[in-house]
Amino acid sequence: MSRIGRKPITVPKGLKVNLWDDFIEVSGPKGALKTRVPEGIKFKLDGDQLIAERESDDRAAFHGLARALVQNAVTGVTDGFTRQLDVVGVGYKAEVQKGRVLFSLGYSHPIEFPIPPGIEVKIERVNKPIQQYQTTITITGIDRQQVGQVAADMRSLRSPDPYKGKGVRYAGEQLKLKPGKTGK
Repeated sequence: MSRIGRKPITVPKGLKVNLWDDFIEVSGPKGALKTRVPEGIKFKLDGDQLIAERESDDRAAFHGLARALVQNAVTGVTDGFTRQLDVVGVGYKAEVQKGRVLFSLGYSHPIEFPIPPGIEVKIERVNKPIQQYQTTITITGIDRQQVGQVAADMRSLRSPDPYKGKGVRYAGEQLKLKPGKTGK
């Protein structure tokens, strides 16, 4: 048995859950999400708890996955998800303009990054102990996968340099910098 799959999902008050054969729709104060449920896994609503059950042991690998996906949908429509990125480097900056983020990352041209629907981006300057720190980008949304994908796409625009650490990095990401030619 899957330990994660057996844990019940607590449904907070004010949340509406619709169960179908192949997906679950969860709607709450922040929006609505549909989550596809793998074959062989069924959910049942027992009071204020959702319980994942599998039909046979053939689908054991999907038991915990299905429960985690539905838990992420419940958390997303109640609280939402947040991911933070730090822009580090002299002259590196980012600003939000009409549904897009405009990056200056040391290239010969600015980079326009369109903000997908359902995602909110805020840019602010916070005091951090990182040398050459510029700004923090906060990405929020109700879909955990989409928030993580947008953050990964923004980071890939200029991933951190292995020698100086300049670039776009996740907040709290520890970089191991390489020594230069001096061989310290």
